[in-house]
Amino acid sequence: MEIVNEQDFIKLISERSQRLLSIIKSLSQCQSVKEILTRPLLGELLSQSTQIEELLDGYGAGNNCKWCRFRSVVAAIKAFSDITYELLHILHALPGYHLLPIEKDFITATNETLEFTSDVLIRVARETLVQAEQIGLTIPTEAKLDLSFSETLPKGKLPHSCERRKIDTVSETVILLATAFLNLAADSKNVRTASRTKAKDYTSSGSNLISEEKLRSLQLRFNNLQSLYDTYVSGTEASELDKDLPVLRGHISVVFHLLRTATLFAHHYERHVNRQLCESRAIQNPLVKTDEIFHALMEYSIAFISIYIDYTVNLCQEMIKRYAEIAQIELPIPPYRGFHVRPSTLISSIVLHYGSKVEMRLGNESYDAGKTFDLFRANEAINLLKRRWLKEAIDDLKLIQKEENQDDVDAVVLGIVLTLAGQGKVIIYEQPLKPPEESTLTDGKLSDSVTDKIEKLFRIGKIDVDINIKATFIGDKRVLNDIKLLAKSGYGEDKFGNNVSLPDELSYLRR
Repeated sequence: MEIVNEQDFIKLISERSQRLLSIIKSLSQCQSVKEILTRPLLGELLSQSTQIEELLDGYGAGNNCKWCRFRSVVAAIKAFSDITYELLHILHALPGYHLLPIEKDFITATNETLEFTSDVLIRVARETLVQAEQIGLTIPTEAKLDLSFSETLPKGKLPHSCERRKIDTVSETVILLATAFLNLAADSKNVRTASRTKAKDYTSSGSNLISEEKLRSLQLRFNNLQSLYDTYVSGTEASELDKDLPVLRGHISVVFHLLRTATLFAHHYERHVNRQLCESRAIQNPLVKTDEIFHALMEYSIAFISIYIDYTVNLCQEMIKRYAEIAQIELPIPPYRGFHVRPSTLISSIVLHYGSKVEMRLGNESYDAGKTFDLFRANEAINLLKRRWLKEAIDDLKLIQKEENQDDVDAVVLGIVLTLAGQGKVIIYEQPLKPPEESTLTDGKLSDSVTDKIEKLFRIGKIDVDINIKATFIGDKRVLNDIKLLAKSGYGEDKFGNNVSLPDELSYLRR
């Protein structure tokens, strides 16, 4: 591969970076740039740094000992001008977001983070000039910011003079968006968990949960949800018919922009702070220290992402409740040991995901499907039905002959169990099956001892009864549809308790 002429390359970068270096020189002379940092200025800074970074990367500057430091500071300008732009966007957009009141002061926190990113831009601007001089780039003599960078904004909004589009059913639109947000909230588990990380554990526990890759993926999905809203709701009468829709839009947007800041913070840490430059260069103090960037990432971006997701989950659940369509379905009970831990947990997780109330009825008893321990109680009724069926089945088989003596008890027990298993009515969990050593009955007929031993095998879990017992679920049909999907997958288990994959529609249960 041909090596570029050093002087030609210096001339190229020097010419192309004049606009960037002029802005940087102005920033480097400021003690505080928060007052002069406007969106037009930051937009130009971002554009120019992006162009120079791309040009440097095209020539492999990141792998060259003379140029890698300069490439690194240009990347920092790009990252922090982008973050600062996002923070200014949030502050300007807040009045139109209709955000729910929270326990923390979001505006103050945003301004404090803006102070930090502004200070970083000053530091980086000064270091960029130092690196540019060392390389031999021409530094502009004048450092004066263009008047086009000012941002004086008149108050008010333009009148909404366009005719609003009609929408067929507001309820379907609300359910679509609210459900989509709830699913994304489930996918945000890592971020919400990371928000509870203590400061001393940021670099260990926190970084494992919120890598740039994970944050960027989540950011794109919230951006897609925002686009979904704008496609189906913006410009329609829906926001007039349901006043919570604009509130939902604001929360989707603020989470998206906070995720953008988080992704950029994480990117800068992983790519530049936590990565050592080439060994041939003298070790230099990082422009942004680890504790500084983690403080901004965790105390601002991650903390408020988690707060606003939590509040929006409650909002979405309330919106869904308003449009609930009550229905009922009859479903078979879980095939393996009834409503034990796994199926009960999955059912209650579905109910809690939507925030709706669902009742389960079995016989004359009612159970709260949103409470795992309440579903456990259903096993008492289920096991009673199974024991009754078992006793009747033993009697109906007529395999116990009067003339048989007590020595034949175990053989009769095995014969009956195997016969019922062959009919698909009994599941055997132990192979080879061994009857209990003694019956709890010391006196009585052979039939009583056989029945007692078989019931004991059932009680201790060595066999189970597979009969057609069904439960009725009553609640919002959207929640019932997910429970129905779960039932089709055996409530996550087969007849022997082995895990069964859940359908994609229930992917939120896997998180």
